[in-house]
Amino acid sequence: MSTAGLFNERALDYDFWYSKNKVTAINEVRLVKSLMHETAHPCIEIGVGSGYFASKVNCHIGLDPSIEMLRLAQRRKIEVILGRAEKIPLLDNSMGTVLIIVSICFIDNPHEALQEVYRILKKDGSLITCIVPSESPWGMYYRELGAQGHPFYSLARFFTLRQLMDIASDTGFRVESIRAILTYAPWEEPRPEEPVEYTGREGFVCVRFRK
Repeated sequence: MSTAGLFNERALDYDFWYSKNKVTAINEVRLVKSLMHETAHPCIEIGVGSGYFASKVNCHIGLDPSIEMLRLAQRRKIEVILGRAEKIPLLDNSMGTVLIIVSICFIDNPHEALQEVYRILKKDGSLITCIVPSESPWGMYYRELGAQGHPFYSLARFFTLRQLMDIASDTGFRVESIRAILTYAPWEEPRPEEPVEYTGREGFVCVRFRK
């Protein structure tokens, strides 16, 4: 099954993760927000999914290949665009900020996707990309679930931070900031946390790049 087909079929299951894991979800939002100071509008989230993050961080446009996910995003007041990251239907130099939160692990060709992001960003625009590092306890946990046939994680490709930065650098982006959160493991009791500079131990990492 394609990722779009899976997310169409199981959109509500995916969105339920945020309410089931409320503390962790709020921690992740806090991290994204910490990197959005002095970023420009308009803002688009690529792979917006159900719109959870976009709606929490004042990003009003979302692109996704899953129409069922976009229906959920619309309920969160997101202006939605049906499309793929590798061929974004927007004009050159039209966006101030682009978010890619975790969804890069479901994109078929990340290099092409970041080339498109570079194209649509204005001069000095920001790209904020977040991943679950494959070498972190969270990354290893999700990869194991994927190997056991989990419907979402079995289709995901988890990156190391170095791999993400290499892809972005090849595209022309330069790193501005690397911050992280989730020092507890997936099997531990979640707790509220504040974002920190990445140390290599955290389970959710965001990098802010500049065009």
